[in-house]
Amino acid sequence: MLNTSVLVLNRLWQAVNICSTKRAFCLLYQGHAQVVTENGGSFTTFTFDDWKDFSQNAPDEEFVRTISFKVRVPHVILLLLYDRLPAREVKFTRKNIYERDGNRCQYCGKKFDTKDLNLDHVVPLARGGKTTWDNVVCSCLSCNTRKGGRLLSEVGMKFIRRPRKPRWQRFILVRFSSHMHESWKHFLDLAYWNVELGEEMR
Repeated sequence: MLNTSVLVLNRLWQAVNICSTKRAFCLLYQGHAQVVTENGGSFTTFTFDDWKDFSQNAPDEEFVRTISFKVRVPHVILLLLYDRLPAREVKFTRKNIYERDGNRCQYCGKKFDTKDLNLDHVVPLARGGKTTWDNVVCSCLSCNTRKGGRLLSEVGMKFIRRPRKPRWQRFILVRFSSHMHESWKHFLDLAYWNVELGEEMR
């Protein structure tokens, strides 16, 4: 239960991150955040003590129990001082390439566990290819073996989707939605409609 995902809003009520319930309780207890709940279109915030009191008479929900009291697991918290957005740059990491490609082989289109996927250089390094967003894709073992160190045109293979660097806002919304609780919807919809339009509209 302490590893359940909690949506984190900055002081301006913008979705900026996901944290664990354990981390959320630490922020609440230290007075750095408040719990956010929604009821009939209006939002209420709770300090840690208020949330603890509210939890005692709340209907059966997800709880964490201590020796002396129980407290509901929050789904959304509001940071009281932080008013920035994360750096608008998606890091070029193995995990983020899997996230971008949805754990799907970009040659055959099948979905796999990460342990059954490789990262393939579309244009092999030996042929002048670079380790960049637009030259690295998820590939299953079978397709990776078939392609080897050759170009796609040489083996009669094609992409299911051409690789490119993901836009930060679109990428972060996909990541949020994979953990999404119903109470997050308003804040993620708001983030979607306020994203600066860019290359996806060209």
